[in-house]
Amino acid sequence: MKKGIIVASFGTSFPDVREKAIETIENKIKASYSDYEVRRAFTSNMIIKKLKERDNLHIQTPHEAIQAMIDDGFECIHVQPLHVIHGFEYEKVQKAVKLAAHKKSVKLTLGLPLLSREEHYDEVIEILNHLTPKKNNHAYILMGHGTEHHANASYAMLQMKFYDKRQDLFIANVEGYPELEHVIPRLKSFDHVSLMPFMIVAGDHAMNDMAGDEDSFKSELQALGKEVTCIIKGLGELEAIEDIFVKRIEESI
Repeated sequence: MKKGIIVASFGTSFPDVREKAIETIENKIKASYSDYEVRRAFTSNMIIKKLKERDNLHIQTPHEAIQAMIDDGFECIHVQPLHVIHGFEYEKVQKAVKLAAHKKSVKLTLGLPLLSREEHYDEVIEILNHLTPKKNNHAYILMGHGTEHHANASYAMLQMKFYDKRQDLFIANVEGYPELEHVIPRLKSFDHVSLMPFMIVAGDHAMNDMAGDEDSFKSELQALGKEVTCIIKGLGELEAIEDIFVKRIEESI
């Protein structure tokens, strides 16, 4: 029986970021499932288009990747998204799986995103606690993406889970509540703030919206007199997060 795994991420146009975050997860999945063929898919049509035009590199959409595996005779296909929450991008993958699910010749399974069940939040927070040691007058802000999708409530749940354990760790989204303006009033007792992306890749949002010199989280906090440190490292670069996505596959297959 031919068995395959499609690793579906939002994608990135930065080659070094793609290698450090997405490829490391793909390679760990390949090592853990050596009897499966592992292929890549991106859900961002904008990034797929850019890579094709700029680098002549063609990355398949989830729908294309699933159909290609079916055409190649795969009988068992698992699709594992690398998305943080169950938002619009995850639903693209979900739709692609549903469209192909009527094929009687193939068994299709779909994995969960990073945050789905309550225990998923707890395991991610345990990892974050090790990355953000408590210090005097020091706060940490994780920059999430945010969305208009109702799954944006995941970030509010994450923040409440933070509050259960500590008062110096915050989530602030680029798009969607809570944003930086909602966090700033809680920073009065902190002189130093560390910023890090709560995204799989540390791409354009991390480099510009978070750590840029103008119109960024960093510049806004510096204008308030805060000492700011930026950690440009995506979640996909953390071995413990890589292990979680391998576990998501175990939970589904």
